[in-house]
Amino acid sequence: MFIIPPKSLQNQWAAHSYHGSEGHNSRAVINRYLGYWDGNPATLLPLSPRDSAPLYVEMMGGSSKILAKGKQLYDQGKYREAMEIVNKLVYAEPQNQAAKDLLADAFEQFGYQQESNSVRNSYLAAAYELRSGIPTGKSAKSSGPDVIRAMPTNLWLDFLGIRLDSKKAEGLKFTVNLITPDNDEKYVVELSNSTLTNIKGFQAPNPDLTITINRTDLEAVMMGAATLDQQITSGKAKLVGDRRPYDQLKNILVQFTPDFEMMPGTKPVKLAIPNPNPFEQEPLGDTTGG
Repeated sequence: MFIIPPKSLQNQWAAHSYHGSEGHNSRAVINRYLGYWDGNPATLLPLSPRDSAPLYVEMMGGSSKILAKGKQLYDQGKYREAMEIVNKLVYAEPQNQAAKDLLADAFEQFGYQQESNSVRNSYLAAAYELRSGIPTGKSAKSSGPDVIRAMPTNLWLDFLGIRLDSKKAEGLKFTVNLITPDNDEKYVVELSNSTLTNIKGFQAPNPDLTITINRTDLEAVMMGAATLDQQITSGKAKLVGDRRPYDQLKNILVQFTPDFEMMPGTKPVKLAIPNPNPFEQEPLGDTTGG
């Protein structure tokens, strides 16, 4: 579905799709007010593309027929129609390079036609990934020393909750009090139902473990300048109670890797994480150009 603005706006360059697009932003407005569901029960709990694609491919007569029809649509300039069917084949057969190349061609040609740079880049980025795999090189970093210092402790604890591997946390349960005396803050951190939560300004009356560490010393852990174990050994962090929750938490955190695939079958061999510190926030990348 495309939303076509009135002629009066089409003739004003400032109203064109240089940031966002009519089709994308109009759907965002509808979703915000009405939600994602269109009222059809068939779309209420749909299959994932990976689960539904093999069924579509089977019913369309197999990969050769889809490729032939996709190429015909592509040659006719019907790029959206070609994308619709070839995308099913790519999800059903992620290693089918002929299908990925044809879908990349359709993405590329349709992307060239888009006035919105963000929409165009989405198509061209997916086309590149289908042909060449996920781009390699130094990954962008999301945090650095100044960001860490400005980050509230509860936000860092929230981030640890995001990184929790719920399968590894199955059946584990603990309550930890965290105290940072230099800024007079207290937190209660709880693991239950495979979810790590925290509340600022509270302390559990009977915690399994209490960790006391100055916020400035905790920042060194967050930045990777030191591990929490090193801070404990040096006396900068103090553990009172059962140490097991701390050791359990270290072992159930996931290190994110920058190899998220937009299209199936493009992910490289899993990247190794050189950082062994489970609590560290990655530093910012070098943006000086040098």
